Amino acid sequence: MTLRKVTVPLIAILVFLLLWEALVWLNDWPNYKMASPSDLLPAYTRYWELFLTMGWQTLWRTILGLILAVIVGTAIGMVMGFSRTMRDALYPLLVGFNAIPKATVVPIVALIFVGAHDFNTVLIAFMISFFPIAVSISIGLSTLEPEYRDILRALGASKATIFWKIALPKTLPEFFGALKVAVTLAFIGTNLMEIVSPHGRGLGALFDSGKTNSDYPLMFAVLIALAVLGILLYYVVVALERIFAGWAERSAT
Repeated sequence: MTLRKVTVPLIAILVFLLLWEALVWLNDWPNYKMASPSDLLPAYTRYWELFLTMGWQTLWRTILGLILAVIVGTAIGMVMGFSRTMRDALYPLLVGFNAIPKATVVPIVALIFVGAHDFNTVLIAFMISFFPIAVSISIGLSTLEPEYRDILRALGASKATIFWKIALPKTLPEFFGALKVAVTLAFIGTNLMEIVSPHGRGLGALFDSGKTNSDYPLMFAVLIALAVLGILLYYVVVALERIFAGWAERSAT
């Protein structure tokens, strides 16, 4: 990783924080209307142990839900990608399911599995993030050039060989593109459950606690902590993409 790739995002984040601080200062907004970055440091200092504990709880549930989304989404995408019949059958169901606001599903899941907060949170993170993965795999496989398959079949290659040698490498760029989207969606699902569930834990529960106690700097501090976790997990995906699909990257001028 070059120095430029590190400094440019850091400078952009610094500019964003300065503009945020200036916006609050120029409008003379109280912190219950819009907390400024300078209001967040006392919240982190006061509740740092809670941020570490709750942040870890949010992170591991999000990662587990994302792993399940990758497994199930890849399997569904492969089924749809290799079978036109299954693609025609499953696409309407997936689109309809994805169109349902997950905020309306969260109370139902919390009611069905009362007390199983970890399971509920992972389930919602999975439900909200598997769709883009399934679609990307399906599109990648269904658009595979038939010439490649015909040549390999003529040479006696099995379907498994065709998948590992041609289909899988072709879908990797689309897969990692979808995974970057799924990362942010998984965090949304995790925090929806943490906020709504009466047994909620994690950063979502900490946000809800700040709302209950009218601690607005704490609420904004939680939002920034979530953003930081999302950025970190996003760059983990970027690193994996460079390892497994770096050949597809095009250098920008």
